[in-house]
Amino acid sequence: MFAQHTLSTAVRRAFPQVADIVYAVTSVGISSTMLHNWPNPQGYWRHTDAWAYALIALVYLPLTVRRRAPLTVLVSTATCTLCYFTLGYYHVVVVCGLGLALYTVAALCPRRVAAQCAAGSLLVLLWGTRLAEPGIGPLSVAFVTVMVAVTWVTGDRSRRLAERGERLAVLTEQLRLEQEEKAQRAVIAERMKIARELHDVIAHHVSVISVQTGLAGYVFTSDPRTARTALDTIAGSAHEAMAEMRRMLVVLREGTERAQEGGAASDYNSHPGLGRLDQLAQRVTAAGVPVDIRLTGAPFTLPPGVDLCIYRVIQEALTNVMKHAPTANASVTVHYDEAAVRVSVTDDGQKPVLAGTTAGPTAHGLIGMRERAGIYGGTVTAGPRPQGGFEVALTVPVPRDR
Repeated sequence: MFAQHTLSTAVRRAFPQVADIVYAVTSVGISSTMLHNWPNPQGYWRHTDAWAYALIALVYLPLTVRRRAPLTVLVSTATCTLCYFTLGYYHVVVVCGLGLALYTVAALCPRRVAAQCAAGSLLVLLWGTRLAEPGIGPLSVAFVTVMVAVTWVTGDRSRRLAERGERLAVLTEQLRLEQEEKAQRAVIAERMKIARELHDVIAHHVSVISVQTGLAGYVFTSDPRTARTALDTIAGSAHEAMAEMRRMLVVLREGTERAQEGGAASDYNSHPGLGRLDQLAQRVTAAGVPVDIRLTGAPFTLPPGVDLCIYRVIQEALTNVMKHAPTANASVTVHYDEAAVRVSVTDDGQKPVLAGTTAGPTAHGLIGMRERAGIYGGTVTAGPRPQGGFEVALTVPVPRDR
C-alpha cells in the first residue's frame, strides 16, 4: 500500500513536466509539417528553409521548462517569434507557442509584470499580422488582440485561484493546529481532573488507614476491642477506596455515556456526594477527629457535578485536619442559600496548618479545592481563625428554577 501511494505521488508530480515535453515536441512536429505543406502559390511568405525549422524549434522547445522560468521562456519565445516574423515565414504556426508562454507568465508572475509581458507579446503578434493574406489583415489584428487579452485574463484568474488555494491550505493547516491544540488542552484538563480525583480519594483513605493503623498497633495488646474497631475502620476505608477507584476506571473506559444510560444508573447514583457526608464524618471520627455536621437553610437537590465538588472539598479539608491537627475537633456547616451553597469546615487545633498554605507537595490540596470550585464558578478561601484553629470556606453558586 505504501509503495502504491509513493508511486502515485511520483506520477502526479512528474505529469506536468511530461505533459510540457510532449506538448513541445508535438508542436514542433505539427508546426514543421504545416509549414512544409502549406500552399504558397502567390509567394506571400518566404520560402521555407532550415532557419524556419530552427526558429520553430526555438519557439516551442523552451516551453518544456516554462513552469520553472516563465519570464525567461517568454522572452526567448518572443524573441524567436519576432525573428521568425521579420524573416517573413508563414506566421500562423508560431502563434500558439507565444500564447502559451504568455499564459504561464500571467499564471505564475505578479499582475503588473504579466501586464507588461502581455503588451510586449501583443506588439510582436501585431508585427506578424503584416504577413496575413490580403483582405484579412484587420481580422488578424482583431484575432491576436483578443487572443492576448483572453490569454492574460485566463492566466491571471488561474494565478488568483492558486493564491486562494494556498491561503485556504494555510487556513486549513492553522485550523488543524488549533484543533490539535484544543485536543491537547482537553487531554491535559482531563488528566488534571483525574489527578484531582485520585488525590482526593487516595489521600483521604490513606490518611484514615494510617491513623487507624497506628492506633491499632498501639493498643493491640492492651485494648483488643479498640484495636478491632480500628481494623474495621481500616477495612471499611480500603473497601470504599477500592469502590471509588473502580468507579473512576469505569468512567475512564466507557466515558460519560454510561452514566446517561439506564443500565448505569446505579453506578451514577453511587458517586460520592452530600448524601454520604455522614459516612465521611463517621470515618474521620473513627480516625480520632470528632466531626460535627450541620445543615442549615432549605436543602434542595444539587447537580451531580456540584454535589461531588462540595463533597470532595469537605473530604480534603477533613483529611488535612487529620494530617495537621489530629487532636482537634472539626465542624462542617453546609448552608443552602437561594442561589448558592456555602460550606465551612473548621477545626479548633492549635497549629493553623493546611495543605496549600505553604509551598511544597502539600500545596496540591488547596490548589485542587480551588480548581474544583472554579469549574462551577465557586470560590475557596482558607486561613487561620482569630479564636484558633483553621477554616476552609467554599461558596458555589447553584442557579435554581423558580
